Amino acid sequence: MKSIKVFIVLIAFVAMCFTAKASKDQVITYDQLPQAAKELLKKHFSNKVPLIVTMDWDDYTIIYESGEKVEFDKQGNWKEIECKRSIVPQKLIPNQIKTHVKATFPEATIIGIDRNHLGYEVKLNNGLEIEYTLNFEMVSIDD
Repeated sequence: MKSIKVFIVLIAFVAMCFTAKASKDQVITYDQLPQAAKELLKKHFSNKVPLIVTMDWDDYTIIYESGEKVEFDKQGNWKEIECKRSIVPQKLIPNQIKTHVKATFPEATIIGIDRNHLGYEVKLNNGLEIEYTLNFEMVSIDD
């Protein structure tokens, strides 16, 4: 019984450590971003004014005064792009997703896109969210 209590305490301690580490965003300078991230931002967001650049244990985030937010992994690959008052740059959206959205929702624009090891999640300006696999097969639509 004592070993179960020790195990539970140990699990709780590890969980608290990960939670504390995950919540420690550190403000950094733009120059501290990975080179790939800086190149993407220069190419697609050069007309935007950065508000804050942060780093935590597994990613980098840049938030612009105009409301856009771009999140990168440690190598500088984009993970998430949110554009509250604009649209995601077209060159950053895979062609298969652009084609599907235009065919299915011709009046909608893409204001957010997330990419992870399972696939993509796209947010449209009409409130819909569409999930795709890594092979660009639509998985679900949520409103």
